[in-house]
Amino acid sequence: MESVAPEEVGLSSERLKRLDALIQHYIDEQGIPGVLMLIARHGKLAYSKPFGLMDIATHRSTQLDTIYRIYSMTKPVTCAAVMMLHEEGHFALSDPISDYIPEFADTPVYVDGKQVPPERPITIQHLLTHTSGLVYAAGNSPVEQMNREADLHGRDVPLAEWVKRLAALPLMHHPGTVWHYGPSIDVLGYLVEVVAGIPFAEFLRTHIFQPLGMLDTDLYVPPAKLDRLATLYGEGLWVTDAESLGDYTQPPVWESGGGGLVSTGMDFLRFAQMLLNGGELDGVRLLGRKTVSYMTTNHLLSSIDRSRRQRGYGYGFGVDVLLDPVAAGRLSSVGEYGWSGGLASTHFWVDPVEDLVAVKMTQIVHRDEAGNDVPHRDMNTDLRTAVYQALIDAAL
Repeated sequence: MESVAPEEVGLSSERLKRLDALIQHYIDEQGIPGVLMLIARHGKLAYSKPFGLMDIATHRSTQLDTIYRIYSMTKPVTCAAVMMLHEEGHFALSDPISDYIPEFADTPVYVDGKQVPPERPITIQHLLTHTSGLVYAAGNSPVEQMNREADLHGRDVPLAEWVKRLAALPLMHHPGTVWHYGPSIDVLGYLVEVVAGIPFAEFLRTHIFQPLGMLDTDLYVPPAKLDRLATLYGEGLWVTDAESLGDYTQPPVWESGGGGLVSTGMDFLRFAQMLLNGGELDGVRLLGRKTVSYMTTNHLLSSIDRSRRQRGYGYGFGVDVLLDPVAAGRLSSVGEYGWSGGLASTHFWVDPVEDLVAVKMTQIVHRDEAGNDVPHRDMNTDLRTAVYQALIDAAL
C-alpha cells in the first residue's frame, strides 16, 4: 500500500498530533504496553506509527512488523471464507447447519430447567450473526456452566471432535431470537473444512492470506518469526500464561475460526482495505461487491436488542455495523463496520462514507492476575475521536 502525506488524502498532520498524544497518554498513564496505529484513506496509507513496547522485560519497541494475537478479529476473516464458498454455490445461507454438520441435528434448547426441541433449526445465517443460541462460558447460567465443564477452549482438540462436544450441549436460546456472542464462528470454520475438503487453516492460507499478501497472518507464529511476537499482558502489566489464553507459538490442533489468528497491523489493514474496496485489492478479487455489502449490512431483526453489548450498533457477518452514531456516542458514519472486542484489545473499523480504514494493535487482556475481568477504558472511542477530528476535507 502506497504511503502518502496525510494532507494528500484529506487528513491534517497537525491535528494527527492529538492522536499521537492520546496513544502516548494511554501508554504512560493507563497501563497499555504498546500500540501500533494505522490509518488508510482512499486506499493510501496516511498514518503508521508504533508506540511503546512489544516486550517490557527486554525493552523491545513496537515495530511495524510486530505480530499480534488478534483473537476475535479472526471472525470477519472466517466469515469472508464462508461467503467465498457461498458465492461458489456450495450452500444457501438459509440451509440448516445440520445438513453439513449432522451433529447439530438433535441439539436441544435449555428452557426453564428442561431441554426442549428448537423452534427452528440453526442455519448458516444464524451462525454468521451470532443468533444461533450457542454461547461462550462467559457467565453463570446453566448452559454457560455446562459449556465451561465441557472444556471447549483447549487447542489440542481437532475441530471435528470439538464440534461433537459443542453440539452435545444445549443451546441457550432458540435460534434466530437473541444475539448472544459465542462459538458460532468456530462452527463455521469447521463448515469451511467440510465443504472445501481441506483443513480450515489451509483454506485460509491458500484462498485469503497468500492471494492478499498477508504473509505474516496464520494460526501460529513459526520459530523464525517468534522474535516479532508481542508479549501478552493483563491489567497491571503482568505476563499472561499460555495455558489460559492459548500458546500461539505452536501449530494448533483446534483451528479456531472464532479467535485463532495472529497477524500484523499491515496484514490486517490489507484485509480491511479489501472489504472497503468491495472484495478486491491490488487486482486480486476474493469476493463480489454485493457480497461484501451484504456481509456488512445489519442483519438483526428489530426484535433483537443488542444495546447491552454496544448501543447504536447492529451486526452483520462477523462485524458490528453502526446504525446510530448518536446512540453509540462515537464520531463516525452510519454504515461504519468493524470489531472492537478482540480479547487482547485489538481493534479495526472501516468507514465507507469517509473511504477510511483504521487498525489498532496492542496486547493487553482486561483481567487481573487472579483472572478476574477488569472493566476497560474505552480507548477505542477516544481513538475514533482523534482520527475523525483530523479529517479536513470531504471524502472524494
